[in-house]
Amino acid sequence: MMELLECAEFFRRHDNYIVITHRRPDGDTLGSAAALCHALQRLGKAAWMYRNSEITELFMPYVEAYLAPPEYAPQTVVTVDVADTTLFPVGFDGAVDLWLDHHPARGLPREPGMTWAHKSSCGELILELIETLCGGVDREEADLLYIAVSTDTGCFVYDNTNADTHRAAARLMDAGADIAALNKPLFRFKSRARIVLEGLICSDLRCFRGDLISVAVVTLDMMRRSGATEDDCNDLASLAGQVRTNKVAVTVRELSEDPPRTKVSLRTEGTVDASAVCMRFGGGGHKMASGCELACPPEEAVEKILAAVEDLWP
Repeated sequence: MMELLECAEFFRRHDNYIVITHRRPDGDTLGSAAALCHALQRLGKAAWMYRNSEITELFMPYVEAYLAPPEYAPQTVVTVDVADTTLFPVGFDGAVDLWLDHHPARGLPREPGMTWAHKSSCGELILELIETLCGGVDREEADLLYIAVSTDTGCFVYDNTNADTHRAAARLMDAGADIAALNKPLFRFKSRARIVLEGLICSDLRCFRGDLISVAVVTLDMMRRSGATEDDCNDLASLAGQVRTNKVAVTVRELSEDPPRTKVSLRTEGTVDASAVCMRFGGGGHKMASGCELACPPEEAVEKILAAVEDLWP
């Protein structure tokens, strides 16, 4: 696994980059990738983001300028915040020259690359890398990396938030990150459809073990009834964990009916190892935040995940 200076030297030696974000991209993968592209462009390199077809309207305004032109022919492939090959975006199946991530490896090592599993977001890794490459981040990169750091910590309330997270945010603010302009669209404002969807989810919230386990189910029927789209689904996994006594929050989202496919997001306070649960179903992540996909309807997925949680309960 590369050290920081070795990784920086890799970027100095190569050129014509394409930066890959993960499937159903969030603010961390997108903000980190865009900031890296901007920094490499400042160094005179050609660097663009892969055109991930699942980028939502919430994040598109911040990253659109960095999406690769149709005629672009990359030579160096870099992934950012991509845990493994199963999370490659739709349409990409090529070889990777460098992996940058903060998720523990799920089996095969991602090499060459740099993985900082002690960081709460990939944005913190990219911040260190840009400072090493360029001597510091500019205001554009500060905005993009603030998006990365803040969204992956739920605006600094998730349990992965630590002192280094706040130090990174402070450095980005010192560099000019406009947090007043970023926090409201990212964390406060919601569409009417999203609010209706939340009502449907909360009205069907299931609780177990004396309200220590909360399960939120999001069906395609709920999406249709609320009028919600993918743009309205950012951070749905936070709802179940808002029960005051919650220790394990499970969000089960139906992705397709035929064939049945369900996405599971698991958030814990450390009582149960979320990664160990999700690894049983081919997923993974962090101890307190992980995910997986199951080839079954949502109700069956609820049963399977609850059984695994109970099996691993201390």
